[in-house]
Amino acid sequence: MGKLFVLIRNDLKPSYQAVQAGHAVAQWMLDNKDQKWNNQTLVYLQVPDMDHLEVWASKLNSKAISFSQFNEPDINNQVTALACYTDKGIFDKLKLMGA
Repeated sequence: MGKLFVLIRNDLKPSYQAVQAGHAVAQWMLDNKDQKWNNQTLVYLQVPDMDHLEVWASKLNSKAISFSQFNEPDINNQVTALACYTDKGIFDKLKLMGA
């Protein structure tokens, strides 16, 4: 069974990280109305900054793994988080948000 993974930038304030993670989940839900996640396992993971999020986006694209990203209008549409539903262990080496 898959999990919904959310990658959040660790260079943002903790309260802002939480908000951006929520936006990424909401964006994923809007983009994947036919997906059967059913609000089950949700995992928040941290990446150092926007550059690392972009690296992960490239990795996911190269492996044909679908994801949604959130761009925050309040900070010049920077990518702040991405959400990905998968059962693959691609994110095994990332740390949990806040760890």
